Amino acid sequence: MKLNYATLMATTAILAGSNALAQEGPVDLGTLILSGGLTPVEADAYGRAATVVTAQEIEDRGLKTVQDALRAVPGVAVNSSGGNFTQVRIRGGEGNHTLILIDGIEAAGGDGEYILSGLETANIERIEVLRGPQSVFYGSNASAGVINIITRKGGIGQEYGGSFEVGGGTTATGFVSTRTERGGISLSYSDANDQGWDFSGDGGEKDGTDRRTLILNGDYLVTPELKFGFTLRKSEEDYEFDSTDGTAATFDGYVVDDPTQFSERDELTASVFAELSTLDGRLTHRLAIEKTENEQSFGGGTPTETTTDAIKYRLSYGLDGRAVADANHILNLLLEHEEDSSSSNPAFGRESNSIALEYRGSFANGLDLQAGLRQDFNDPFEDATTWNAGVSYAFANGVRLHGSAGTGIVNPSYFELFANSFGFTGNPNLDPERNRSFDIGVEVPVFDGRGFFDVTYFNETLTDEITSVSTGPGTFTYENQTGDSSREGLELTGRVAATEKLDLRLSYTYLDAENPNGSIEIRRPRHELSLGATLKAFNDRATFSADIRHVAGNADTQFFGSFQTLDLPDFTTVGLSARYAINDNVTLTSRVTNLFDDDAMEVWGYAGRERTFYVGLDARF
Repeated sequence: MKLNYATLMATTAILAGSNALAQEGPVDLGTLILSGGLTPVEADAYGRAATVVTAQEIEDRGLKTVQDALRAVPGVAVNSSGGNFTQVRIRGGEGNHTLILIDGIEAAGGDGEYILSGLETANIERIEVLRGPQSVFYGSNASAGVINIITRKGGIGQEYGGSFEVGGGTTATGFVSTRTERGGISLSYSDANDQGWDFSGDGGEKDGTDRRTLILNGDYLVTPELKFGFTLRKSEEDYEFDSTDGTAATFDGYVVDDPTQFSERDELTASVFAELSTLDGRLTHRLAIEKTENEQSFGGGTPTETTTDAIKYRLSYGLDGRAVADANHILNLLLEHEEDSSSSNPAFGRESNSIALEYRGSFANGLDLQAGLRQDFNDPFEDATTWNAGVSYAFANGVRLHGSAGTGIVNPSYFELFANSFGFTGNPNLDPERNRSFDIGVEVPVFDGRGFFDVTYFNETLTDEITSVSTGPGTFTYENQTGDSSREGLELTGRVAATEKLDLRLSYTYLDAENPNGSIEIRRPRHELSLGATLKAFNDRATFSADIRHVAGNADTQFFGSFQTLDLPDFTTVGLSARYAINDNVTLTSRVTNLFDDDAMEVWGYAGRERTFYVGLDARF
């Protein structure tokens, strides 16, 4: 059943009430990395590399999809085969080495990576990007990093509003929340109908995406010590794409305009949780039950359903006698049980029981430490142990040194474990792929504290990579290969309030990523630079933003002929956005993407989106 926009908007209006007034806004969480450990970590104390994209930045820059928001994050490579198949690679890892969460719940069910396909930024509070292995806290697929998309919950009082935009498509959103000191509930909805463009680039029909998302969140403090809560997200998507021709003889013949190709995709993420505080807050408990269910079909065929179910218990203890929320020394314990499966074959399934410990210490001399250890007991494949450590040291002049080291894992896929077709035989004795990493960086305040620059060097090595091997004429199995894939580089971030009205931002990544045989890893640009500025004008009623993105040194495989690896053209795109507050509640918006219509090819053979204009209205009450 399709989500009905009109019905949901009417429900939103009824829940909000005709005389609802916005009161106190949401709590400022800018100083916390919510996903940085088993409990939130202050950003200034966090030893590992992280970036937070806030709702305000998303709004000012006119970012409408999560993939666009990630394109200016250091250490992150975003590659799109058209507008509805986007992979994210952190620090040169594979796409399935980055774990994507939505409100802390795995976005992908089963064994696959989460493909970003029009995932909208409507009603997102923040996006946290953690670079480097995070498997101690999040298990498999957090080998290269984690992206946690945190949705809007609303502040004290009642809030409601929505937005509407037209241009390269039509997008409508709505939000309503009511909250007291003891808890609240929020409902958001978005309907994004993107007309898309011709992915083949030969002037054929446009390949569009129609996505509808409903998010319901709630929590309530039953007593001062006991809280219950839940989150539910349902998304439905219909999208079109073009075919590829593996027998093509030329570049232009590989991606073929094909109006018959389409897919339907349904997503569900859900969680219920309980939190209990004891010993005057020095000992806290959190129990959560989480579910992810993804269903996808192609060309109207039978859909494949992949699911992940998890039960997680977390205990936190203030070692220095203080409440956990105020403690300088904390011990966290995690117990986790997770199962996943796929409807494509009843035999496909994996199971893990895990235990993790984390210590965090904050010392009076500016030193902060984080350390974690995890053991996964896997069925039917081999067990795994992961660890990580982070350190941050702040000098009296504001300069901060930070560094981290650790390991991460990626579990073998269903087919690698259980294959019994197409000449392949699975290997249930496979080890998880393992990534070991270290980084070191320095953050320097500038212009009397009005800004900062951060430079981080990282070095990562992938071992036990799973590869297919021949067992005879036309038969194959899978083994962990002995060679290492090496990745190292630099990440540079800068933010400066140049004046009271003008903010400047900078992001640059240098990456050297190689396969065990010394060949270059594909779809990992060697250089990626983003420059941006936001200007407030007309007594702060107007906001103007500009973003420049330059990508160089990218390569991809030509998927026909000899399958050789070829360099992709360098490209530069420019985006502009503007907002003007008509009154205290209604804002006029406009934006243009790819202003100079550059040919921005991120995946071999696929055309990038041409210059596109949009205009809209935002309303908040």
